[in-house]
Amino acid sequence: MGRITLTHLQKLKRKKEKIACLTAYDATFAKLVEQAGAEVILVGDSLGMVVQGQDTTCPVSLQDMAYHCQMVHRGTERAFIIADLPFMTYATPEKTLESAAFLMREGQAQMIKVEGGVWLTETIQLLVERGVPVCGHIGLTPQSVHQFGGYKVQGREISEAQRIKKEAHDLEKAGISLLVLECVPRDLARQISQELTIPVIGIGAGQDCDGQVLVLYDMLGMFDKSPSFVKNFLQQTDSIPEALQAYVQEVKSSEFPSVEHSFQ
Repeated sequence: MGRITLTHLQKLKRKKEKIACLTAYDATFAKLVEQAGAEVILVGDSLGMVVQGQDTTCPVSLQDMAYHCQMVHRGTERAFIIADLPFMTYATPEKTLESAAFLMREGQAQMIKVEGGVWLTETIQLLVERGVPVCGHIGLTPQSVHQFGGYKVQGREISEAQRIKKEAHDLEKAGISLLVLECVPRDLARQISQELTIPVIGIGAGQDCDGQVLVLYDMLGMFDKSPSFVKNFLQQTDSIPEALQAYVQEVKSSEFPSVEHSFQ
Protein backbone atom coordinates (compact mmCIF):
# COMPACT_ATOMS: atom_id res chain seq x y z
CA MET A 1 0.00 0.00 0.00
CA GLY A 2 2.94 2.34 0.46
CA ARG A 3 3.39 4.97 3.13
CA ILE A 4 0.61 6.99 4.66
CA THR A 5 0.44 10.47 3.14
CA LEU A 6 -0.65 13.91 4.25
CA THR A 7 -3.73 13.47 2.08
CA HIS A 8 -4.74 10.48 4.19
CA LEU A 9 -4.22 12.38 7.45
CA GLN A 10 -6.28 15.31 6.15
CA LYS A 11 -9.02 12.88 5.16
CA LEU A 12 -9.08 11.48 8.71
CA LYS A 13 -9.67 15.00 10.06
CA ARG A 14 -12.52 15.62 7.64
CA LYS A 15 -14.11 12.30 8.65
CA LYS A 16 -13.55 13.19 12.33
CA GLU A 17 -11.45 10.06 12.83
CA LYS A 18 -8.64 10.45 15.36
CA ILE A 19 -4.99 10.25 14.33
CA ALA A 20 -2.71 8.15 16.56
CA CYS A 21 0.91 9.21 16.84
CA LEU A 22 3.81 8.10 19.04
CA THR A 23 7.49 8.91 19.17
CA ALA A 24 10.04 6.24 18.25
CA TYR A 25 13.79 6.34 17.88
CA ASP A 26 14.82 2.91 16.59
CA ALA A 27 13.72 0.24 14.12
CA THR A 28 12.32 -2.28 16.63
CA PHE A 29 10.04 0.09 18.51
CA ALA A 30 9.05 1.83 15.26
CA LYS A 31 7.88 -1.50 13.85
CA LEU A 32 5.84 -2.23 16.99
CA VAL A 33 4.25 1.22 16.90
CA GLU A 34 3.30 0.76 13.25
CA GLN A 35 1.91 -2.72 13.90
CA ALA A 36 -0.23 -1.30 16.72
CA GLY A 37 -1.99 0.89 14.15
CA ALA A 38 -0.46 4.33 14.69
CA GLU A 39 -0.56 6.39 11.50
CA VAL A 40 2.27 8.75 12.48
CA ILE A 41 5.68 8.30 14.11
CA LEU A 42 7.47 11.37 15.41
CA VAL A 43 11.23 11.05 15.65
CA GLY A 44 11.38 13.66 18.38
CA ASP A 45 14.32 15.55 19.77
CA SER A 46 12.92 14.14 23.02
CA LEU A 47 15.51 11.44 22.28
CA GLY A 48 17.97 13.79 23.97
CA MET A 49 16.27 13.19 27.30
CA VAL A 50 14.84 9.65 27.00
CA VAL A 51 17.65 8.02 24.99
CA GLN A 52 20.75 10.15 25.58
CA GLY A 53 20.01 11.09 29.21
CA GLN A 54 20.26 14.85 28.70
CA ASP A 55 18.46 17.33 30.96
CA THR A 56 16.74 19.05 28.01
CA THR A 57 16.30 18.53 24.27
CA CYS A 58 18.72 21.34 23.42
CA PRO A 59 21.96 19.28 23.05
CA VAL A 60 20.51 17.07 20.26
CA SER A 61 22.31 17.52 16.93
CA LEU A 62 21.06 17.30 13.36
CA GLN A 63 23.27 14.24 12.88
CA ASP A 64 21.61 12.58 15.90
CA MET A 65 18.21 13.20 14.36
CA ALA A 66 19.18 11.83 10.95
CA TYR A 67 20.68 8.70 12.53
CA HIS A 68 17.50 7.91 14.47
CA CYS A 69 15.27 8.76 11.50
CA GLN A 70 17.15 6.25 9.39
CA MET A 71 16.47 3.51 11.94
CA VAL A 72 12.77 4.36 12.21
CA HIS A 73 12.46 4.38 8.42
CA ARG A 74 14.10 0.95 8.19
CA GLY A 75 11.71 -0.46 10.77
CA THR A 76 8.52 0.71 9.07
CA GLU A 77 6.64 0.33 5.81
CA ARG A 78 3.51 2.49 6.20
CA ALA A 79 3.92 5.00 9.03
CA PHE A 80 4.13 8.70 8.18
CA ILE A 81 7.47 9.87 9.64
CA ILE A 82 7.96 13.35 11.08
CA ALA A 83 11.36 14.54 12.30
CA ASP A 84 12.13 17.39 14.68
CA LEU A 85 14.58 20.04 13.63
CA PRO A 86 16.83 20.38 16.71
CA PHE A 87 17.56 23.52 18.69
CA MET A 88 19.14 26.35 16.63
CA THR A 89 19.19 24.35 13.38
CA TYR A 90 16.46 26.65 12.03
CA ALA A 91 17.63 30.00 13.39
CA THR A 92 17.60 31.57 9.91
CA PRO A 93 15.62 30.72 6.76
CA GLU A 94 18.79 29.67 4.92
CA LYS A 95 19.97 27.42 7.75
CA THR A 96 16.50 25.88 7.98
CA LEU A 97 16.49 24.95 4.31
CA GLU A 98 19.83 23.19 4.70
CA SER A 99 18.74 21.40 7.90
CA ALA A 100 15.41 20.27 6.44
CA ALA A 101 17.05 19.02 3.25
CA PHE A 102 19.55 17.02 5.32
CA LEU A 103 16.83 15.36 7.44
CA MET A 104 14.68 14.49 4.45
CA ARG A 105 17.60 13.32 2.31
CA GLU A 106 19.72 11.50 4.91
CA GLY A 107 17.05 10.63 7.46
CA GLN A 108 14.28 9.93 4.91
CA ALA A 109 11.74 11.88 6.94
CA GLN A 110 8.48 12.82 5.18
CA MET A 111 7.97 16.01 7.15
CA ILE A 112 9.96 18.25 9.46
CA LYS A 113 8.69 19.85 12.66
CA VAL A 114 9.66 23.27 14.00
CA GLU A 115 8.83 24.89 17.35
CA GLY A 116 7.70 28.49 17.46
CA GLY A 117 5.16 31.07 16.37
CA VAL A 118 4.99 34.13 14.17
CA TRP A 119 8.74 34.52 13.73
CA LEU A 120 8.74 31.29 11.70
CA THR A 121 6.20 32.31 9.04
CA GLU A 122 8.73 33.46 6.44
CA THR A 123 10.81 30.34 6.97
CA ILE A 124 7.77 28.08 6.65
CA GLN A 125 6.77 29.77 3.39
CA LEU A 126 10.26 29.18 2.00
CA LEU A 127 10.21 25.51 3.00
CA VAL A 128 6.77 24.87 1.54
CA GLU A 129 7.64 26.67 -1.71
CA ARG A 130 10.58 24.27 -2.06
CA GLY A 131 8.53 21.14 -1.43
CA VAL A 132 9.24 20.55 2.27
CA PRO A 133 6.13 19.60 4.28
CA VAL A 134 6.12 21.36 7.67
CA CYS A 135 4.57 20.54 11.04
CA GLY A 136 4.29 23.45 13.47
CA HIS A 137 4.55 23.16 17.26
CA ILE A 138 3.14 25.76 19.66
CA GLY A 139 2.01 25.99 23.27
CA LEU A 140 4.74 24.53 25.45
CA THR A 141 7.77 24.24 23.18
CA PRO A 142 10.47 22.17 24.93
CA GLN A 143 13.38 23.86 23.13
CA SER A 144 12.30 27.12 24.83
CA VAL A 145 11.98 25.57 28.29
CA HIS A 146 14.63 27.89 29.76
CA GLN A 147 12.71 30.91 28.48
CA PHE A 148 9.45 29.60 29.95
CA GLY A 149 11.13 28.93 33.29
CA GLY A 150 10.26 25.24 33.24
CA TYR A 151 7.66 22.88 31.82
CA LYS A 152 4.45 24.85 32.44
CA VAL A 153 0.96 24.90 30.94
CA GLN A 154 0.61 27.68 28.38
CA GLY A 155 -2.49 29.70 27.48
CA ARG A 156 -4.36 29.96 30.78
CA GLU A 157 -4.36 33.76 30.72
CA ILE A 158 -6.73 35.35 28.17
CA SER A 159 -3.96 37.30 26.44
CA GLU A 160 -1.79 34.17 26.25
CA ALA A 161 -4.65 32.11 24.82
CA GLN A 162 -5.31 34.77 22.18
CA ARG A 163 -1.64 34.79 21.24
CA ILE A 164 -1.53 31.01 20.85
CA LYS A 165 -4.70 30.98 18.77
CA LYS A 166 -3.31 33.72 16.51
CA GLU A 167 -0.06 31.79 16.15
CA ALA A 168 -1.99 28.71 15.04
CA HIS A 169 -3.81 30.67 12.32
CA ASP A 170 -0.64 32.47 11.21
CA LEU A 171 1.26 29.20 10.88
CA GLU A 172 -1.55 27.62 8.87
CA LYS A 173 -1.58 30.63 6.53
CA ALA A 174 2.20 30.33 6.17
CA GLY A 175 1.75 26.77 4.91
CA ILE A 176 2.11 24.18 7.70
CA SER A 177 0.24 20.93 7.03
CA LEU A 178 0.06 19.70 10.65
CA LEU A 179 0.19 21.36 14.06
CA VAL A 180 1.32 19.94 17.40
CA LEU A 181 -0.32 21.69 20.35
CA GLU A 182 1.36 20.97 23.68
CA CYS A 183 0.24 21.62 27.27
CA VAL A 184 -2.62 24.05 26.72
CA PRO A 185 -6.11 24.10 28.31
CA ARG A 186 -8.49 21.69 26.60
CA ASP A 187 -11.04 24.41 25.71
CA LEU A 188 -8.37 26.39 23.86
CA ALA A 189 -7.18 23.26 22.05
CA ARG A 190 -10.76 22.46 21.01
CA GLN A 191 -11.25 25.94 19.56
CA ILE A 192 -8.01 25.78 17.59
CA SER A 193 -8.75 22.27 16.28
CA GLN A 194 -12.20 23.35 15.10
CA GLU A 195 -10.98 26.55 13.47
CA LEU A 196 -8.01 25.15 11.54
CA THR A 197 -8.45 23.12 8.37
CA ILE A 198 -5.24 21.14 9.01
CA PRO A 199 -4.99 18.28 11.54
CA VAL A 200 -4.07 19.32 15.09
CA ILE A 201 -2.19 16.74 17.16
CA GLY A 202 -2.41 17.26 20.91
CA ILE A 203 -0.10 16.35 23.76
CA GLY A 204 -1.51 17.45 27.09
CA ALA A 205 -4.17 19.38 25.16
CA GLY A 206 -7.35 17.39 25.78
CA GLN A 207 -9.37 14.92 23.74
CA ASP A 208 -10.84 17.35 21.18
CA CYS A 209 -7.71 17.61 19.04
CA ASP A 210 -7.69 15.69 15.76
CA GLY A 211 -5.09 13.30 17.10
CA GLN A 212 -2.77 12.57 20.01
CA VAL A 213 0.95 12.03 20.50
CA LEU A 214 2.93 10.84 23.50
CA VAL A 215 6.58 10.07 24.11
CA LEU A 216 6.85 6.29 23.74
CA TYR A 217 8.80 5.71 26.95
CA ASP A 218 6.36 7.85 28.94
CA MET A 219 3.28 5.87 27.89
CA LEU A 220 5.11 2.64 28.75
CA GLY A 221 5.76 3.95 32.28
CA MET A 222 9.52 3.68 32.03
CA PHE A 223 10.25 6.67 34.27
CA ASP A 224 9.58 7.27 37.96
CA LYS A 225 7.96 10.60 37.19
CA SER A 226 5.99 11.44 34.06
CA PRO A 227 3.91 14.51 33.14
CA SER A 228 0.35 14.53 34.47
CA PHE A 229 -1.08 14.25 30.94
CA VAL A 230 0.59 10.85 30.43
CA LYS A 231 -1.15 7.53 31.01
CA ASN A 232 0.91 4.40 31.68
CA PHE A 233 -0.61 1.91 29.23
CA LEU A 234 1.70 -0.90 30.33
CA GLN A 235 -0.06 -1.00 33.71
CA GLN A 236 -3.08 -2.70 32.16
CA THR A 237 -1.07 -5.45 30.44
CA ASP A 238 2.28 -7.19 30.69
CA SER A 239 2.89 -6.88 26.95
CA ILE A 240 4.45 -3.89 25.17
CA PRO A 241 2.64 -4.65 21.86
CA GLU A 242 -0.68 -4.84 23.73
CA ALA A 243 0.06 -1.57 25.54
CA LEU A 244 0.74 0.13 22.21
CA GLN A 245 -2.47 -1.30 20.75
CA ALA A 246 -4.41 -0.07 23.80
CA TYR A 247 -3.02 3.43 23.31
CA VAL A 248 -4.05 3.52 19.66
CA GLN A 249 -7.52 2.14 20.44
CA GLU A 250 -8.10 4.65 23.25
CA VAL A 251 -6.98 7.54 21.07
CA LYS A 252 -9.29 6.37 18.27
CA SER A 253 -12.27 6.07 20.65
CA SER A 254 -11.47 9.38 22.43
CA GLU A 255 -11.16 7.47 25.70
CA PHE A 256 -7.66 8.94 25.97
CA PRO A 257 -6.91 11.57 27.02
CA SER A 258 -9.53 11.73 29.76
CA VAL A 259 -10.21 14.76 31.95
CA GLU A 260 -7.49 13.64 34.38
CA HIS A 261 -4.96 13.79 31.54
CA SER A 262 -6.00 17.30 30.46
CA PHE A 263 -5.65 20.86 31.71
CA GLN A 264 -8.42 23.34 32.55
